[in-house]
Amino acid sequence: MKKAIITAGLTAIISSVCFAETPSPEGAEAYIISPADGATVPQTFSVQFGLRGMGVAPAGIDKENTGHHHLMIDGTEMPMMGQAMGQNVKHFGGGQTETTLTLEPGTHTLQLFMGDMGHMPHNPPVMSPKITITVE
Repeated sequence: MKKAIITAGLTAIISSVCFAETPSPEGAEAYIISPADGATVPQTFSVQFGLRGMGVAPAGIDKENTGHHHLMIDGTEMPMMGQAMGQNVKHFGGGQTETTLTLEPGTHTLQLFMGDMGHMPHNPPVMSPKITITVE
């Protein structure tokens, strides 16, 4: 009985920390520096992340007005609070601001969004416009 009460208490504490909505700084914006919307790229290409109005910090670091990038590839909507990111979301918990992707030929979409120290989207979300690229 004692163990169940302790486990329930810890679960409540962890849930409140992990799924708490971290406020985003007013006016914060994520954007994709490159490639440009409408660009044609080779199968392997670089993506550079941009951010205004807030800082980048690795996942797990509790510092006000910071977060880390997530890149959604061919996603239709951003993950909701408390849900798994899904296979079409790449996580950059080390504070990275660029990556190299290899995608199949065809049309793809890319969109950045920021996650807080616990990987949850900020409130309101800090996300880039979705761009469309063509992979040769």
